[in-house]
Amino acid sequence: MDSRYPSIEMLAERAKQRMPGFAYDYLTGGCFSNINLARNTKEIRDIQLRPHYLRGFNGASQQTTLFGKTYDSPFGIAPVGLQGLMWPKSCEILAKAAKQHNVPFCLSTVGTASIETIADITEGDFWFQLYHPAENVLRDKLLARAAQAGCKTLVLLADTPTFAYRPKEIKNGLSIPPQMTLANILQIATHPRWAIEQLLAGSPEFKTMKPYIPDGLNMQHLGLFMNKTFSGRLTEDKIKAIREQWPGNLVIKGIVNPEDAEIAIKLGVDGLIVSNHGGRQLDSGQSTIKPLAELAKKYSDTVTLMMDGGIRSGADVASSLASGARFTFLGRAPMFGACAMGDQGGNQVLEIFKRQLQQVMEQVGCEKVEDFPKHLIS
Repeated sequence: MDSRYPSIEMLAERAKQRMPGFAYDYLTGGCFSNINLARNTKEIRDIQLRPHYLRGFNGASQQTTLFGKTYDSPFGIAPVGLQGLMWPKSCEILAKAAKQHNVPFCLSTVGTASIETIADITEGDFWFQLYHPAENVLRDKLLARAAQAGCKTLVLLADTPTFAYRPKEIKNGLSIPPQMTLANILQIATHPRWAIEQLLAGSPEFKTMKPYIPDGLNMQHLGLFMNKTFSGRLTEDKIKAIREQWPGNLVIKGIVNPEDAEIAIKLGVDGLIVSNHGGRQLDSGQSTIKPLAELAKKYSDTVTLMMDGGIRSGADVASSLASGARFTFLGRAPMFGACAMGDQGGNQVLEIFKRQLQQVMEQVGCEKVEDFPKHLIS
């Protein structure tokens, strides 16, 4: 671990120095006034754990079995769109780090690496998050590619029924590639390392979607195409159709209330990720830790409950596990690492989380991650 950046906060500060402003804004921003973005981390940190100092302790293991596979730690790398805009090749960087640390990497449909590239990096050991297309033909093509590439876990995104209103992105004219306004050009010019890396990597593209995007679209028409392609809500019928044809694990991400959880479980899903899309969709919504605790009381023995949103340290992972999550996912934190340190950033972040979580486990006397709820002060 690089001792210059031993926390996610320090990596975020370094990332801001190395990135153009429009890229940093995209990574860190939420919707509207960023209220739910801030609420996510704040309310995780309201959780308190009870240590036991005089009990026998045989050491702590972070190993976690999820859908029949044992991972080295109870956290993975969440799907993030447009990674290559924030730092060139960051999608590939983080997939390599996940493979090296034996934790899951989840690729987004709108990521900047293809299904096949990530499958090659991870030797087929990856998850795929599907933005459900408006057309079933495209859905079937994406599912077939994921299955052929070795993907065992499919994540259906439920919490983006509409495109979010994000003021900073509107102001920055964010698109792929970014609009070359005078402000954006000046930001790129004052961040030469980013510019050089981007030049070497090539303009960021939606690599998984590239075979289906018509040639020659300008930025405006590309945006219209993507909006049309992924419009609409995730419905029961859509989930049923995918459950019938997808041979692996099926997870729904974005569940925050018992009614939706009941529907999903009845449809035969294997897992739920409690998420609010990193505070990027509903500013007046709950943080993720609150609905997690509620859902865990009813469904922890019925379905695999996971969580993402607002996790910035190993202590945050511990608090999430204590509140009922079987597993957690990290979104912005690994991106801070890639943007701050390039090729070494993913390893840095995962090492930080592993060391911090290990210290918490040893401090409170928690031998196995599934025992964290015993340490929750409710």
